[in-house]
Amino acid sequence: MQSRLGLYTNSASNLGIDQIEARIRRLRMRIDGFIITPKLSYSIQLSFARADTDFENSGFVNIVRDAVLFYNFTPKFYLSFGQNKLPGNRQRVNSSGQLQFADRSIVNSTFNVDRDFGIKLYYKEEIEKVGLNLKGAISTGEGRSVNFTNNGLAYTGRIELLPFGKFKNEGDYSEGDLERESKPILSVAGGYSYNHKGQRTGGQLGKELYAERNFGTLIFDLVLKYNGWAYYAEYMDRRANNPITTNELGSIRFIYDGKGVNQQLSYVFKRNYEIAARYSFIQPNKSIVGLESKTDIVELGATKYFNKHRVKAQWSVFYNVKDGNYAINNNLNHWGTMFQVELGI
Repeated sequence: MQSRLGLYTNSASNLGIDQIEARIRRLRMRIDGFIITPKLSYSIQLSFARADTDFENSGFVNIVRDAVLFYNFTPKFYLSFGQNKLPGNRQRVNSSGQLQFADRSIVNSTFNVDRDFGIKLYYKEEIEKVGLNLKGAISTGEGRSVNFTNNGLAYTGRIELLPFGKFKNEGDYSEGDLERESKPILSVAGGYSYNHKGQRTGGQLGKELYAERNFGTLIFDLVLKYNGWAYYAEYMDRRANNPITTNELGSIRFIYDGKGVNQQLSYVFKRNYEIAARYSFIQPNKSIVGLESKTDIVELGATKYFNKHRVKAQWSVFYNVKDGNYAINNNLNHWGTMFQVELGI
């Protein structure tokens, strides 16, 4: 459960409150187990908060986030069938309960490939203490909110290299160095997702396009941790030949054709207080420059971990900048602050 209070100003110079966000951001239940043999396992995750049900895009409530079967051929190789996260960018694959800020970056929200129904393969190997993870998926490309889809599919692949070996307790998919790695530890990754005949503005996410489109998303990310310090960086680039669609009334829906970069730096003190800084931006390509503007967000955060990521209190303040103009008198800019408490098991 994530309980949240956020305040957003009218502009950078007018600090009057324009909007208040006071809500349960996430409320989820997860069930894991196996059937007959541990080689055949399953994972189910249900969501009950409005922001988690895709209501704004689809118009109906969908509480099913994950419903997937796994078959473990060996400890290093397994296959999944069903609905869960695609092997996309690291921050999206990270559980929302493992984040060091209250939410993921604007880069993730704009370009991530999210959940989908399909078949996925995972293989991991360690060669002379160098870790190698290979992940691939063939999925519907329409996300988790459809009953039927067209004959287009999405194809996603990802490669991860861990040159200094494994992270403690799978810390490469948990933000912040709560494990206080005793030596520098690094994971670098690259991936690509191609959506053929996509029907939504974000592929697996977003509103319905007025016409099918083909587009691809390129992903690079890395995470470095050592002795309480953590650095995370992510680059995403989405390309569509003709990203804009229109209907008979002249309404427009489009794919965000552009790129984004996110960087986060943090330090966890020995009493489990953390300070963190984040800088992220998204920038449209020329094809949609009249519909979207460049957005930068600079954010500072502080977290108190009571039981690692399971029980924590988070606070942050950020500055949202439009068109690269950081001036206080730019009325398109605004400030925001957010406080969130997370309770998990």
